[in-house]
Amino acid sequence: MADAVKDNPSHNRFELEAADEIAAAYYSRSPGVITFTHTEVPAALSGQGIGSKLVRGALELVRAKGLKVVAMCPFVATFMAKHPEFNDLL
Repeated sequence: MADAVKDNPSHNRFELEAADEIAAAYYSRSPGVITFTHTEVPAALSGQGIGSKLVRGALELVRAKGLKVVAMCPFVATFMAKHPEFNDLL
């Protein structure tokens, strides 16, 4: 399993490769803000914590870029609610 979340701006998504599958967190950008719109984890990877690892990595990349987050995606919103260490991004 690849252990790094990567930004794929040409597809407007963060990606995490696992077991030859790609989990993705889709976004749109505006100046200073990234809006997460949808998260997809392949069924074969469901229940393995891949979605959480993807979102955590994506939020760390967002923090490094100095952006703020709008969590329109329910998965991202729930993750952020459970992990207050990312509240500075809101």
